[in-house]
Amino acid sequence: MTQPRRVGFSPTPPSHGAGLLDDALWAEEHGYESIWFRDGSGRTDAFTLAAAAAVRTSRARIALGIVPVFTRPAAVFATSAATMTHLAPGRFVLGLGASSQTMIEGWYGTPFVKPRTRVKETVYLLRKMLAGEKVDWQGETIYSRGFRLNVPVLSPVPIYLAALRPGMLELAGEVADGVILNLAHPRVLPRMLESIDRGAKRSGRRVEDLEVATLLNCYVTRDVERARNDFAAVAANYFSAGVYNRFLAWSGFEQEAARITEGFQEKDRAKTLGALPAEVLDELAAIGDPARCRGLIRRYWDAGVNTCIVVSSSPLKEEHAETLRAFTPAAMAAP
Repeated sequence: MTQPRRVGFSPTPPSHGAGLLDDALWAEEHGYESIWFRDGSGRTDAFTLAAAAAVRTSRARIALGIVPVFTRPAAVFATSAATMTHLAPGRFVLGLGASSQTMIEGWYGTPFVKPRTRVKETVYLLRKMLAGEKVDWQGETIYSRGFRLNVPVLSPVPIYLAALRPGMLELAGEVADGVILNLAHPRVLPRMLESIDRGAKRSGRRVEDLEVATLLNCYVTRDVERARNDFAAVAANYFSAGVYNRFLAWSGFEQEAARITEGFQEKDRAKTLGALPAEVLDELAAIGDPARCRGLIRRYWDAGVNTCIVVSSSPLKEEHAETLRAFTPAAMAAP
């Protein structure tokens, strides 16, 4: 089954003085196919915003992309997801992931133990709970005894998994309905899709049967150098974390990954921010005029990604607005 090509939007509130939902509502009004709420930034709660958006929208899919499995028990995910089927029936997507040791252990004080197993077991329990079963199950990392949903699930809940390297990519292909990527360089996408396909074959499917989405930092700007420097800080923040640093090295940027680690350990900000050359930054993010930015989205589509999720990353209000306007269906129809 071939998936359609889509453009979604991920708000990053509070944004430029706008209300928490203003950008999301604008995005639906102007044709964005889906709205993706992220968790774990220390700023806003994804489920809360998704619920608020659900009752004020009617067409766009309302998706979580993503919520870490270590922050909520499976039963809480199940009740929240079931509730969302009442607020956005047929439009809700539950995006889950392991997150990182930095966030889970450092920020939340929770042991980051067997993340791949934790993700797999959470999905397993959720499937049973959302099917209305009374569960009595013990896994390696989680368990639940005697729980049953007491609210009907009005529509199926697709479960998407965040994944970077082969182990999690294969798991997503095997047990999930979709995959969410982040900071994936176009040249590594074929390897990532191959891993998803290997997992999908274990459940009698192919990678084409799953939706593959990617978060994409976007800066529609006339000041490319400033935007590139801004994104370098975003990328370095991610790639300094162990799981993302290993992903960068696996993607073929071993020296750059090592340099980021060295800079972080030495507290040398210049070394960390300068680790990724301009040509790499320009393929990890859409930076420049609207045509160039739309061209990168089309490149991801051509490589096998179905949904590009626009993350408007500029701190400047006008650039933020220009970025939102650049990826509406009407704008994407332009050259």
